[in-house]
Parts: sequence; C-alpha cells; structure tokens
Amino acid sequence: MIDLGLTKLALIGAVALIVIGPKDLPKVARMAGTLFGRAQRYISQVKSEVSREIEMEELRKMQKEVESAAQNFEQDVHQHITDAEHELNRFVQPESTSSYSAYDFDPPPSDEAMLAKAKIFRRRKVAKNSNIPSWYKNRHGQRKQVISGAARMARHRVTPRSSSSFF
Repeated sequence: MIDLGLTKLALIGAVALIVIGPKDLPKVARMAGTLFGRAQRYISQVKSEVSREIEMEELRKMQKEVESAAQNFEQDVHQHITDAEHELNRFVQPESTSSYSAYDFDPPPSDEAMLAKAKIFRRRKVAKNSNIPSWYKNRHGQRKQVISGAARMARHRVTPRSSSSFF
C-alpha cells in the first residue's frame, strides 16, 4: 500500500489548496472521501466473495471425499455380507425343496392350495369392490353397508335405564 505519513499528507493538502483554491477544496475533499469509501467497500466485497468461493471449493472437496468414503464403506459392507452368505451356504446345504424336516411346524403349501387361496381372495375382492345386487350379498352373508366404528359403538351401547323417582 502507499506509505503516507503526516508530512506527505500536509504537502498534498497545501498543493491542493493552491491548485484548487479555498473555495472548492471542501467539495473536492468530500467527493474524494466518498470515492475512497466506495473503493474500500468494493474491495471488501470482492475479498468476501473470493473467501466464500474458496470456502465453497473446500466444502465441495470435503463432500467428494465423504461420498467416496461412504461408497467404499458400502462396498466393504456389501462384500462382507456376500462373504458371510457364501460361508453360511457352504455350511448349511438345504436338502430338497419338496421335503421338510420334523422340526418344521408347517409343511410348505402345495400349488393347489395356493391356487385355491388365490381364487377365494379374488372372489372376496370382487364381491367387495364391484356392483353386486343386495339380494346376492344377503344370500351369501356379505354386508350391504359398512358403518364406522363410532356408529357401531352407538348402536350396541347399553342405554342406562331412566331412574324414575318413587315420589
């Protein structure tokens, strides 16, 4: 920066007083001060923008590092899981899919049973969601109207007997 001491400022002031004159010197000094203030504000804004850009670049680098570390961690975990699955599959070899051991509680369902359950499910779904006449629903025991829980509670609520006075 420019090294301005007290003697140099006094010399500049004296030359400005002689050149500009005492009449216009306050206006020129005021204008120079405002221009100097604007220049300082502009320089400080540029410095803050540069520092923000530098910080953003550092944050981007840190984000990339964290993402790469997360990907490496995910790959390591996936690799360990697949290794563990291979180890378990190597030690535990299932017999056959059609037989079941005595320790199983339920035998695996057959294809016919699965198809029958699917058919019953589809029939019930169609009965609930389609326009079926009410006489058909009555005959097969399906509800005609669905009422809310609050309405059901009100319908089945025990009403207290009115206590009539003996007198």
